[in-house]
Amino acid sequence: MPIISVTIGVILLLILMMFFKLNAFISLIIVSLAVGVLEGMSPIEAVESIESGLGGTLGHLTMIIIFGGILGKLMTDSGGAQRIATTMISAFGQKRTQLAAVITAAIVGIALFFETGVVVLIPLVFTIARAARVPVLYLGMPVIAALITMHGFVPPHPGPTAVANVFGANIGLTMILGIIVAIPAFILAGPVYTKLFKKEALQIDIPKGLFNPKEFKEEELPKFGISLFTALLPVILIALQTVVEIFAPESAISPVTDFIGNANVALLISVIVAIFTFGLNLGKKMPEIMTSLSESVSGIGMILLIIAGGGAFKQVLIDSHIDQYISDLMSGSTLSPLLLTWLIAAILRIAVGSATVAGMTAAGIAAPLVAATGVSSELMVLAAGAGSVTFSHVNDAGFWIYKEYFNLSIGKTIKTWSVMVTIISLVGLAGVLILDMFM
Repeated sequence: MPIISVTIGVILLLILMMFFKLNAFISLIIVSLAVGVLEGMSPIEAVESIESGLGGTLGHLTMIIIFGGILGKLMTDSGGAQRIATTMISAFGQKRTQLAAVITAAIVGIALFFETGVVVLIPLVFTIARAARVPVLYLGMPVIAALITMHGFVPPHPGPTAVANVFGANIGLTMILGIIVAIPAFILAGPVYTKLFKKEALQIDIPKGLFNPKEFKEEELPKFGISLFTALLPVILIALQTVVEIFAPESAISPVTDFIGNANVALLISVIVAIFTFGLNLGKKMPEIMTSLSESVSGIGMILLIIAGGGAFKQVLIDSHIDQYISDLMSGSTLSPLLLTWLIAAILRIAVGSATVAGMTAAGIAAPLVAATGVSSELMVLAAGAGSVTFSHVNDAGFWIYKEYFNLSIGKTIKTWSVMVTIISLVGLAGVLILDMFM
């Protein structure tokens, strides 16, 4: 039975990654081959299906992920992220440093990968916490909550963008709904959750020698307005296209907004703008700017491969007609496809550790449910995203990044980080189910 093949494939994926510590991309290719053969495909047919899945996924996502990485790197190297953070903190005042930190992380987190956002913002958290005389985790936890929520829920981040591709969801609408769901999620997981801790429990010894962040002088930093505009430009362009598509689909500006609101084009435009705002306008030479571009691309190669591997697995499921079987199986089911998608992603996240693998695998399995049940494909993306950020522990790189940057014990990391991301996951699921009542 097809369901047995999928189950064997998922179990094999867990074994390869958890017990043999095999790279996620290689594991996904092996599992794709195995499931294809189990479903009656010849080995050559399985390979051809994998090639199709790899090409189709990368062809759609490569520009988005690379341009997103470049934009984040330019923002970091220019001091643009630092300018946004320090200005927001100053504007909100010392008593509202936590709120300012959360808003800053949410804004910066739209453009930066989670790991990049941590590197950029955590040194600022240390500095601000000392100046404001508040515990480091009082600021650090909300910042991390905002970063990981935006990374898991909102395109053009790689995970939700790749999952949107699998479900055939509209990127702009997914982004808008993702932000709506993300806001209560990171507020409850960050500022609200920190209130449950005593003040001394949120204090840490700032690790020495872990960072070597560049300290930008005031005159070196770009202006706040242009920094914020550049960071949010892809969001503005994609949202504009979505608004026009909803309210004025036949208008004269529709062809223009369809073009500039395409995620690939929106990010390309943003990168071109960033070359000026975060580079040339600050007196940087073009070779120096291009070095930042090269460094950004070299750091996201494995992310691309893992996403491509997830796409290959999805294609095998489609080509072996497992998707039709699952569609028929669920057509008469009363179980919410949103809940099922969240559950699959959550189980994989806890077992494997990789949010990207969890989200992409869950999407590949649950994709037929969109046609079978008529559920919103955009909400399915968010359900997979919510499941993919649930209880993170020792098998997740994010767990160790958080632990080491904040100099915590494993127990305290679980009490803060692991519980925090689980709150994000559950609130995200609740938000998706509430939105489903109106869509």
